[in-house]
Amino acid sequence: METFDKDLRSVQEARDLARKGQVAAEQIATFSEEQIDKILRSMKETASKHAACLAERAVRETGFGKVLDKTYKNHAASTLLYEEIKNEKTIGIVAEDPAKGTFDVAEPVGLILGIIPSTNPTSTVIFKAMIAIKSRNAIVFSPHPSALDCTKKAAEMLNRAAVAAGAPENIISCSSIPTMAGTNELLHAPEVSLIIATGGPGMVKAAYSSGKPALGVGAGNSPAYIERTADVKSAVAKIMASKTFDNGTICASEQSIICEKVNEEAVIRELKAQGGYFMSAEETAKVCQLLFKNGHAMNAKFVGRSATVIAEAAGITIPADTKVLIGAQDGVGAGYPLSFEKLTTVLAFYVVNDWEEACHLSIELLQNGIGHTMSIHTNDRDIVMKFAAKPASRILVNTGGSQGGTGISTGLPISFTLGCGTFGGSSVSENVGPKHLVNIKKVAYGLKDVTTLVENDPTFTFDGKADSQVCATTTNSTTKASGVTQIADSDLETLAKVVRQVLSGMNQ
Repeated sequence: METFDKDLRSVQEARDLARKGQVAAEQIATFSEEQIDKILRSMKETASKHAACLAERAVRETGFGKVLDKTYKNHAASTLLYEEIKNEKTIGIVAEDPAKGTFDVAEPVGLILGIIPSTNPTSTVIFKAMIAIKSRNAIVFSPHPSALDCTKKAAEMLNRAAVAAGAPENIISCSSIPTMAGTNELLHAPEVSLIIATGGPGMVKAAYSSGKPALGVGAGNSPAYIERTADVKSAVAKIMASKTFDNGTICASEQSIICEKVNEEAVIRELKAQGGYFMSAEETAKVCQLLFKNGHAMNAKFVGRSATVIAEAAGITIPADTKVLIGAQDGVGAGYPLSFEKLTTVLAFYVVNDWEEACHLSIELLQNGIGHTMSIHTNDRDIVMKFAAKPASRILVNTGGSQGGTGISTGLPISFTLGCGTFGGSSVSENVGPKHLVNIKKVAYGLKDVTTLVENDPTFTFDGKADSQVCATTTNSTTKASGVTQIADSDLETLAKVVRQVLSGMNQ
């Protein structure tokens, strides 16, 4: 029997999935709101029923995060998301302006390619599948190789639930042979109309370089500023709840704490009381050696790990109840590795004199995750307004970054694909949702009679004569320009004569 190598099999599978997905996309494009809602309810119920099972698979396969928190993320991506979007208009006329004589018609984009990260493999599949179906699209997933089993299982469950509720076959599919060649085939497949890329910078860049419309999101490096008017105990509790949520695998989670000298003691005391361990300079260096490789690239072995696992690997002794490791930093960038993104239970710690220093420091930190998220804990609205100008697409106030950025604890749309805007090289700055997966067609009625448009326009006058002064100015300018050209030609002729004379003398 002839045996084909993995890349070839992956490419062939990608082509087959794209072709079948396009057929499904064409079929679901004709579905009504009632049909779509029936399918979504079936998907939601299946995802809810198997939320814990999928979470267990994800933790077992990747080693990242916690089962309880991944279960809740699956719940948020299905049940909470469904309740939020079930009444959203994504079919037919979605908006109308009678005064202007226009209305908007939503049309599906077709087949979507969803690139899935290893940090949130099942919740991201559920989320992207739900918003794709809500907007009457088919979707094919490209999983991260280290999360293949749980990603594929989630996609298969959702596809069965969708088909059982009346969706076309292959409406949700997933590659089973994840290779760069296979993913590249999907990125350039003619059947794919749109790409939603959630993952590392390389994969997001590949999506934007594919030549297709893409929604890509970048890395986060969210600073959390505890301003002097903040309730310190509450602020620390929210930061700890966010950073330990699934062991910090959500990109909106806090990466640094900034406090002021006036509340430094209170913040440190509260962090210690709530499970924070302040590392010495030597311990911080040991942990950084584990967390980072090739500069500030995160070591996958320690993504989404508990503080005790990291400490043990680093050879440092910490209290048994430690939840987060904290390292003081004096600067940002090269030489200060904790100033970069850490999708695990480690935080950088900074102390400033006032809000202006916090402002400058936040901007510096955000350069390493620009456009994503920052949070501020304060009771001063003026401070909130000052920080609203920072280069982040989500400015979260008095809440945890993980839950707030994803819309679980805020009024933001629930999403596991968080745009970074042009700050971070993303085509969208919002939390991605169903509205980003439709084409909006504008229907516009004529409001003015085009046959008498000019004469009936009171803001327009024309007496049939050109402005002679303006025309004269234009003519003079043209003449002057011509004169410059003539002078230049004359100079060239003189120069040519001189050159000929010199050459003649040299030859004699």
